[in-house]
Amino acid sequence: MKQLSTTPVLKRVTTKIFLVGFAVVFAFATPLAMYGRVSADRWDDQINSLRAQANQYQAQANELKAKGDTLQNKLDEINAQVAALQANINANQAKHDKLQADIAANQQKLERTQDALGEMLANLYVDGKISSLELLASSQNIGEFVDKQEYRSSVRDQLSQTIDAVKKLKKQLETDKQAVEKVLTELKQQNDQLSAVQAEQQSLVNQTRGEEAAYQNLVNSAKSQMQSIAAQQQAYYASLVARGGGNSGVVGSFQYWGWSGNRGCSGGYPYCGPQDTSIDPWNLYNRECVSYVAWALANRFGKDVQPWHGDGNAYQWPSSAARWSGAYRVSSPQPGDVVVLPASGGFAPIGHVMIVESVSGSDMFVSQYNFYGTGQYSTMWVKNSGVILMRFP
Repeated sequence: MKQLSTTPVLKRVTTKIFLVGFAVVFAFATPLAMYGRVSADRWDDQINSLRAQANQYQAQANELKAKGDTLQNKLDEINAQVAALQANINANQAKHDKLQADIAANQQKLERTQDALGEMLANLYVDGKISSLELLASSQNIGEFVDKQEYRSSVRDQLSQTIDAVKKLKKQLETDKQAVEKVLTELKQQNDQLSAVQAEQQSLVNQTRGEEAAYQNLVNSAKSQMQSIAAQQQAYYASLVARGGGNSGVVGSFQYWGWSGNRGCSGGYPYCGPQDTSIDPWNLYNRECVSYVAWALANRFGKDVQPWHGDGNAYQWPSSAARWSGAYRVSSPQPGDVVVLPASGGFAPIGHVMIVESVSGSDMFVSQYNFYGTGQYSTMWVKNSGVILMRFP
């Protein structure tokens, strides 16, 4: 049965090695006990290796996501700069177009004024051939003569001033137009440069997002393989029950009877998500025998249970529990003691742990998780033989 419930030393294997190893397991069938130990261990190794790969891929995906977010933030800044620059270009283009229209209108005004001036000059030219004496003679009186003289001078001055003003305005408009054209040229150059930076930044964002998606696909692929292998492993454990596993049995000197059968995720145990999908406070995989016993020790019996450090497999408890939590061996069990079944071939490839609920002579009533590798709660009676008893302070 599968008892792995801590983060072991994860083996890195390539997909090719994984596929070859997987094929070998199924190609060379052996007797049940031998097959059970080899295949169970290999399934555990494969699942752990794939979990390590998935974690590594997820770390890469997370790193790329953070990088992509940073690049996207920079791209957003560039996009904002491009938008502001384009707004400035549009404003200056509108100013340029208005100046162009003003220059055209002023040119028309200049042309009309010049036409009027030409007509007036022609009239003055005609009047200029009249002598002052003739002008005086044609006037009814001296006042009319003076008025005519002043009128000619006034008209001449007004036309001259109007032409000068129009020419000055034209010159100013041309100057303004040139200034705006210069600004527009500079802005368009900046826009071209910024657009190139924008395109490059967008390319970096797209590339990073693509790499993130690729790693996320690898994560999903590894998890899918893990699910497939776990399903095959569970099918194997189910076959153990069908081939002789039941509510009683003898494995070496280990004896059990009165097995309650699987009772789901019960017994008060709180880490009831899908098996092996989370780590409990003691660094053990959820719904494994060791995780349940660690929880029961701490929460039901008030024992001091410290986290494991990669050595929390059931068969390691006689040494690792002593190292981290000060547990020690006893010979006479009492409620709250731990029953450790050492690694036992295909029946328990990496051992099994149970917690003592009550004692009757040499018989112990125990509760447990993951008996027959099902990830579920159950109870049964066991003999005080073929096992190791440990007491936590």
